[in-house]
Amino acid sequence: MSTMLKKDYSKTKPVCKVTFTLPAEAVQGGQEVRILGDFNDWSWEKGYKMKAQKAEFTTEVELAAGKEYQFRYLIDNHIWENDWNADNYIATPFGGYNSVISLKEVAIVATAKAAAAKTATKAVEAKVEAPKAPAKAAAPKPAAAPKAAVKVAAPKAAAKAATAPKVEAVPAVAPKAPAKAKAATTKSKKA
Repeated sequence: MSTMLKKDYSKTKPVCKVTFTLPAEAVQGGQEVRILGDFNDWSWEKGYKMKAQKAEFTTEVELAAGKEYQFRYLIDNHIWENDWNADNYIATPFGGYNSVISLKEVAIVATAKAAAAKTATKAVEAKVEAPKAPAKAAAPKPAAAPKAAVKVAAPKAAAKAATAPKVEAVPAVAPKAPAKAKAATTKSKKA
């Protein structure tokens, strides 16, 4: 009798999809086959029903990776059958053996494509959240004010930065030339 366990590990989650297969000849004319084990408390009601196909019964079960599970096939709720291609076997207190499937620990590795998709999603979210700038008026731009006219108080310590007073800009006014300097400029122009 040949049975088969097919393991398909997820690339995005720490799980493994296991395909259990039991040949029809192992069922010996039974009508219903379920797989019972650690993953469903060995309960017929919770057991995964296997689908009858031409020469075999199959079902897929998603199990957490990085664990071992004991299991057996139960035919018509009274005939037990092992999977003779299981990873291991463990003796039971009832004088038989349980089949064991060992699922390795898997590391989830983000692919470049998945990372690019995350980046694109964040960019779209940032674009949606960004407020729109008000439309600018077509007025002429004023002359730039001298930078010396703005007074900025720098905080003395990083701890005080959070409680630093608000900094206000002082309106810039172009300094007037002293009267004497103005008179001297006028005399030099006349000469």
